[in-house]
Amino acid sequence: MQLEAKNVGFRYENGPWLFQGVDLTVEPGEVVGITGPSGRGKTTFGRILAGLEQPIGGAVSFNDSPLPKKGYHPVQMVLQHPEKAINARWKMHKILREGYQPDNELLELLGIEQEWLTRWPHELSGGELQRFCVARALGPNTRFLIADEMTTMLDAITQAQIWHAVTEIAKKREMGIIVVTHESKLMQRLCDRVIDFNK
Repeated sequence: MQLEAKNVGFRYENGPWLFQGVDLTVEPGEVVGITGPSGRGKTTFGRILAGLEQPIGGAVSFNDSPLPKKGYHPVQMVLQHPEKAINARWKMHKILREGYQPDNELLELLGIEQEWLTRWPHELSGGELQRFCVARALGPNTRFLIADEMTTMLDAITQAQIWHAVTEIAKKREMGIIVVTHESKLMQRLCDRVIDFNK
């Protein structure tokens, strides 16, 4: 069971290519880093891997089949700004149950306190909101997680807690992780290999 991109390219209408001919295979349990300057298409490539954007060229497959268009997606993505990924009109318990019902063990591992569940998004900090976004992405059917600058805006303690939780879960489930970041130290600590979008 693998996530594979073959000859993937993307550009906006009438614009130059952001990238072309990108090949990537991620195996279960593998952690792959994607780095490079801003504006080179790292986030867009992550969105293509997650099925949130369609490539102009090439294709992405999961387990040798096209990415599913219905049901819970096996490739989930967590973005840098959690407030943009959640519905501000929902309380946190509803946001958390949007995809599935996480168990208390996962919530505890991510440091999510029970009292936060009845709060509105604006009542929580960015780090607290990001914990919910990560929990929501780690459903039982998630096989690959794309972390796009997932902890860049957070303090060091929160970063460490979230990455500890994610890597623990990934080990247990043999879940692959794609880490999109500018942080070289983070990639050195987490990644088995790194793809440079600058080349």
